Amino acid sequence: MGPNGLKKIVPAENVTDNTTVDIIAIHGLDTESPRTWVFDKRDGSPTVNWLQDSDMLPAAVPSARIYTYDWNAKVFDNAPVQTLLGHADYLLGLVAAERGTSDRPIIFIASCFGGLVLAEAICRAAQEGSKYRQILRSTVGIVFLATPFFGTDAARPASWLVVVKGIMGKDASDQLIKDLEARHDFVRERVQKFAEIANSNAIRLPIRCFYETKKTKIAKKILPTWISDRWSRGSILVTESSACLHGFECRGLGKTHVMMNKFEGNDCPDFKQVKEAIQFILEEAPNTLKRREKDAKKPHFMVPFGRNENFVGRESILQQLLGRIPPDANQDDCQRTVLEGLGGIGKTQIALEAAYRVRDKHPDCSVFWVPAVDATSFENAYRDIARELGVKGIEDDKADVRMLVKAALSHDSAGSWLMIADNADDMKLVTSLSEYLPFNRKGSILFTTRNHSVVSSLDISPKGLMNIGQMSREESFEMLKKYVKQESQWHDIKSTTELLDLLTDFPLAIRQASAYMSENGISTTKYLHYCRSSDKDMVELLSENFQDRGRYDASKNPVAMTWLISFEHISQSRPLAAQYLRFICFLAEKDIPISLLLPERSKREIDKAIDKRTVARMGDKGISTAY
Repeated sequence: MGPNGLKKIVPAENVTDNTTVDIIAIHGLDTESPRTWVFDKRDGSPTVNWLQDSDMLPAAVPSARIYTYDWNAKVFDNAPVQTLLGHADYLLGLVAAERGTSDRPIIFIASCFGGLVLAEAICRAAQEGSKYRQILRSTVGIVFLATPFFGTDAARPASWLVVVKGIMGKDASDQLIKDLEARHDFVRERVQKFAEIANSNAIRLPIRCFYETKKTKIAKKILPTWISDRWSRGSILVTESSACLHGFECRGLGKTHVMMNKFEGNDCPDFKQVKEAIQFILEEAPNTLKRREKDAKKPHFMVPFGRNENFVGRESILQQLLGRIPPDANQDDCQRTVLEGLGGIGKTQIALEAAYRVRDKHPDCSVFWVPAVDATSFENAYRDIARELGVKGIEDDKADVRMLVKAALSHDSAGSWLMIADNADDMKLVTSLSEYLPFNRKGSILFTTRNHSVVSSLDISPKGLMNIGQMSREESFEMLKKYVKQESQWHDIKSTTELLDLLTDFPLAIRQASAYMSENGISTTKYLHYCRSSDKDMVELLSENFQDRGRYDASKNPVAMTWLISFEHISQSRPLAAQYLRFICFLAEKDIPISLLLPERSKREIDKAIDKRTVARMGDKGISTAY
């Protein structure tokens, strides 16, 4: 066995390399290069290496640089299937190292079990964030020579036994056979995954599968007695049904299994078939790559929530948004827009509906949703965007993914896009992350926040600020009916109206109340009674959690928790306002004279503390300007 690795065999080292495409040939079990590709006439005449001889493949595809990939196809001591498929990483690593940043087209030729190694390599290269994704995108076709994707036609458990024994003979690895039989379903799953990738719109990989049509005889002493008679007389080792992938062209060669990768000359009919398949793939390579490049430029829609089919109202604010946030609304700037309002007022749901409407009305615009709840959620979202865009270098331990994404979206090649930075409430966090926001005149950024200080720090123009207030009574009633399906639960209009009054037409409170009523089958009358029975019952109802697919997994749904979070933000940004709120909660719900507040503060400090936006973020208890 020669050294493992990738070896260039054409053109020779002393020949000028004017090639434009790479062909990489991968051998199968119990063999090595160049032996596996050589036809020996056994009459003393020269052998034929169809990959290397000047009148064979090099003559058919003179533009090709040809490599062989050697892997240890005999050692399968521990976890044999994983060992076999693990060669995929070694293959990808060597190809990546050899090619560097080159995007030359690649054609793979895989013989026997080498095809399983290659299929796994394609699966791994296709994984999100894989550093080998460029290898996949550069692969323009594959030729499989008798790869046993599905074992043999022998009944289980002899399916893989026959293949491995037929190839390796007395040196066959019993451990590999046992593991293949035990993990038969796993192997099929990986093959199916490969076929899905190759068939996907983003890749559409041209593949030609070849199978043997001549029988292989296996010595009786090699096989168990219960199957030896049939196979000692000769049978097809890797049949058409095993060697062919659904949806791809498949042809038979007039050869036994061991001769599937050997051709006696350029006039050999079987060689002509394989040669023509490779030539066809090469001729189609420009179209294959152009189609992928076109698909790669298709807009991205990265929104973590489905469209809310129960969304109601808010048409006025949506029309304002849709007149501003599409990137083409202002071609001279990267617009910044903010939805500001109390936690639970519906900012995220409005932004979500806007995202889907932008997608529908501007099909060429990408939409990226970035939770700004904390630094981790922000960076994770940026990392996902980087993977979606195929940004290079993100797997480097020292890479600043945020800066890489900023650079990618700031480039003209990014096309038009809308970024939605949701829950940008933490002033310190937003300030630290603002340097990673991209600028592109084809881009637009929409923020949602409950903190007005964030609006100032982001330098949002007055035209870009949209305050979200309470829903109208009509919208509130419609929302309640959407979530409480039984009319009998809300048909008492008087009780329903009083309940909506109590909930102040507040979206999150209505959503929470409707969830409780639906789950427990109670009416608005009964729920209203619970709320009015005691403050303790009211607090408990407002603290009830509920399922909502339109909110983040880590989010706290209850109104009480949302109010507490808003209060914490005010405590951090405007301590005096929080102090006033603690005081006035003991007073009646009537206009409160400013003279009752702490008098030792300056007029400027008091005005800042009772700014109407601060009061609006916590509720509607009035503060009178009378002294």
